[in-house]
Amino acid sequence: MAYDSFFLKPERGMLEVDCWAHARRHVYQALDHDPSRMRTLLLMIAELYGVEKLARPRGLSGEDLRLLREQGARPVLEKLHAYSLQIHKELLPKSEAGQAVNYLLKNWTALTRYCENPALSIDNNHTERSLRGWAVGRNNWTFFGSDRGGRTAAVLRSFVASCELVKVDPSPGSTSFCQIAGRSSLDSLASGRKP
Repeated sequence: MAYDSFFLKPERGMLEVDCWAHARRHVYQALDHDPSRMRTLLLMIAELYGVEKLARPRGLSGEDLRLLREQGARPVLEKLHAYSLQIHKELLPKSEAGQAVNYLLKNWTALTRYCENPALSIDNNHTERSLRGWAVGRNNWTFFGSDRGGRTAAVLRSFVASCELVKVDPSPGSTSFCQIAGRSSLDSLASGRKP
């Protein structure tokens, strides 16, 4: 993987944390090729997410979350790891199932780090969801009709993204923002100068 080089030098102080959603995706893609074993893995991964689901309504964080993961997820992780090691020997390395299990085993330490640190998440779905608008929009934004339209859209998207980041509803301010934006040059808006 391209990011592996970031974690090769300990003096950088970077610690690799892997994403169970990505690991699950590998297993799910191999489901048609080896239904029995991949289904077993998927059920165990679902148990891990079940532990996280217990924490949400309780609002657990810090040491409480770490303890819940230690008691709920750690035994499942041990069972999942042992099963992966067992079936790894039985699978062809280049098969879909073999590659899925190899992914789990190769990234095991990084996949289990979330149990040690309650500030870490089981996956990075929240980050991917926040980027989804940009990825979807990229295809749409090629057809603004003019460079000025594209710049205006970029300023407006930046405004909305900033509001979302600080958890402020952009609706009340958007009317006055758009009125100011309509009377101003984009350069003055981007620089923060008054119109």
